Amino acid sequence: MSMAVGDGGHDGAMVDMNTTPLIDVMLVLLIMFIITIPIQTHAVKLDLPAPNNEPSNVDPVFNQVDIDFLSNIYWNKQEVDLATLRTYMRQAAALPTEPELRLRPEALAKYEVVDSVMAEAQQAGITKMGFVGNEAYAN
Repeated sequence: MSMAVGDGGHDGAMVDMNTTPLIDVMLVLLIMFIITIPIQTHAVKLDLPAPNNEPSNVDPVFNQVDIDFLSNIYWNKQEVDLATLRTYMRQAAALPTEPELRLRPEALAKYEVVDSVMAEAQQAGITKMGFVGNEAYAN
């Protein structure tokens, strides 16, 4: 004995599955999965150099290299050798905004010394370079 509900045109059994309990189980599993995920830490490991308490002789605006007739090299009016000059130039080139390098050789300075200073500037990566005092040689 069965009872017909509706228009009675379909005599077959109902084949649709009730998915509500499956969706509930899926949502509970999803929530449990989200809770058990470890919290991501957005940290970047950096090995920073030790702080240097010595004052730097590199000016962030411009640096001047003077060469006198005795082949002495001066960085910002302080006498330096070629190795120290190389270090200062590399520090200047590594700054975020590269300072201008102003080269001021005396009239009697040896060309080899001026050439070696210019070569060191090129190897250090200096791109802003100017010559100071050329107007004295115009006459």
